[in-house]
Amino acid sequence: MAAHVTMLARATTSSLVLLVLAFVLSIVVTSFGSPESDALLKFREQLANNEAISNWNPSVNPCDWDRSNWVGVLCLNGSIWGLQLEHMGLSGNIDLDALAPLSSFRTLSLMDNNFKGPFPEIKKLGKLKALYLSNNRFSGDIPDNAFEGMGSLKRLFLANNLLTGKIPSSVGTLPKLMELRLEGNQFEGQMPNFQQKGIKTANVASNDLDGPIPEALSSMSPNSFAGNKGLCGPPLAPCIPSPPPSTPKAPGKKFSILYIVIIMLIVLLLLAAIAFAWLLFSPKKRERQTQRTTSSAENSNKMVASYYRDVHSELPESSSQPKKNDHGKLSFLKNDIDHFDLQDLLTASAEVLGSGTFGSSYKAVVLGQPVVVKRYRHMNNVGREEFQEHMRRLGRLKHPNLLPLAAYYYRREEKLLVTEFAENGSLAIHLHGNHSTEEDGLDWRIRLKIIRGVARGLAFLYNELPIIAPHGHLKSSNVLLDESFEPLLTDYALRPVINPEHAHMFMMAYKSPEYAQQGRSSNKADIWSFGILILEMLTGKFPENYLTPSYNSDADLATWVNNMVKEKKTSEVFDKEMLGTKNSKGEMIKLLKIALSCCEEDVERRLDINEVVDKIEELKEGDDDEECLGSEGNAFSVGGNDQEGFSFSMDR
Repeated sequence: MAAHVTMLARATTSSLVLLVLAFVLSIVVTSFGSPESDALLKFREQLANNEAISNWNPSVNPCDWDRSNWVGVLCLNGSIWGLQLEHMGLSGNIDLDALAPLSSFRTLSLMDNNFKGPFPEIKKLGKLKALYLSNNRFSGDIPDNAFEGMGSLKRLFLANNLLTGKIPSSVGTLPKLMELRLEGNQFEGQMPNFQQKGIKTANVASNDLDGPIPEALSSMSPNSFAGNKGLCGPPLAPCIPSPPPSTPKAPGKKFSILYIVIIMLIVLLLLAAIAFAWLLFSPKKRERQTQRTTSSAENSNKMVASYYRDVHSELPESSSQPKKNDHGKLSFLKNDIDHFDLQDLLTASAEVLGSGTFGSSYKAVVLGQPVVVKRYRHMNNVGREEFQEHMRRLGRLKHPNLLPLAAYYYRREEKLLVTEFAENGSLAIHLHGNHSTEEDGLDWRIRLKIIRGVARGLAFLYNELPIIAPHGHLKSSNVLLDESFEPLLTDYALRPVINPEHAHMFMMAYKSPEYAQQGRSSNKADIWSFGILILEMLTGKFPENYLTPSYNSDADLATWVNNMVKEKKTSEVFDKEMLGTKNSKGEMIKLLKIALSCCEEDVERRLDINEVVDKIEELKEGDDDEECLGSEGNAFSVGGNDQEGFSFSMDR
């Protein structure tokens, strides 16, 4: 019995010793950090603007089994599984050497940040299963062997960067690749020969690729290849083999029947667009619209009620009790607006504001507050999660010259976007509408104020959204005016969720000179659109660019202005309805120069956004004519040394 008690006492003592040792060891590890936490802290040292991950504390373990104690750290079985550092404004260097020793590291997401420069040497993390680097500013070519040895990689997202050159051939040999997103870059040449049989999604839209589509991708949606003029083969049109070099082309067959049909369709579209514009701005048309004002609300209510039935036909039978997936529920992005549900919106009194290239717009009064609802039919190219993430991203944008997105509704075939109502309507209406009095027009002071606000809002988008053409659809109808005529940009940053084929046909970014010449847009496409907008405000002329299917120098407002300058007819350029110009002639000419510099066909010569803002901020509402026009008072050069000076005389 005594022996048994002695053995029990010894066992108890041993257990206590082990517990004490474990406790001391945990204190030591916590005090001095673990190899995994040291690796992450070393990784953070190379990042700039890293305030979002300031809670990475060496005195706290990153992982508490499957629960993370550090922001953005993914944990599994007590080890670091990956990093999800998205929408944090991070920049600087991505220290892959620091992450390489993490034995369980399998996923890295740095989407929607501000990383620049060459593509990182990602194969240092050879065991990665998922890599998400979309919506940054990585540039340059990716080496052909960039993904060699990454046999576990299943998901590769590099969309909406500035990557150039060929798609690396090592992408085509990744044995487990399931999802590939490369859209919105500047990749060129032929696609590599994809050998994977299990690839489910591949998107290479909006690049400059050519040649046949690999057979492994032939079952993908045609939208996944839109915007690449040279691609052919299933699911696109068949590839046409080139004729042998020795076979001379018959003079009478220079153009194929297909080209003739395309040209005829373009001509018909142009005629239809011109007819529509004439009807839109015809005085008789406006009179008829005025007469119908009293019945417009009634008709629009019918439209809204019809849409309400359409929406609910897709909802589950128990739609009165929302499920986890929030079918039939509006998602609000602003807290300073009274929240309402979809039924309140769709049964509210409403009037039709217009019908554009992307859908219809309604003004609805819900819970006493006026809102604008836009229906978009061409946003079914992205899934629910990707669409919702992009909407949340837009909801975080805050600037005095942006119309904030208040709420959205996701439906498979079309979407609703809700914004607040702008009291003074669109800039297009003020420039081209029927003015009963001269005071209804916009004087020089207000026009300059609007241009300054648009420039500031556009600069904000360039700074916050690392995508090509961050606005993408800048034109006078997408500039709204509040009660004090402060401009509010709308319909911005929708390019990533608009169906590519529809975007290429209608969005202003794809009507730029570079897209017509090279088949791809550039980061200065919005600058060209802004230049056209400034010229529209200075001249009062409606730009034909809004109606043409692609860039046409003969229909370009900048071409017309340049020709008028060369012919010394500059006094005929400026809008005769613009009041308040008597002491502002010199500033108007300076602004004309800025606009023409924004409209340079050569992208390299075109101003960048910071130069545009700086030059516009220097402009005054009025100036001394003699000082601005020079010693002779009538000569000023626009557009460079190759153009002659011109006289300017306006006494308004």
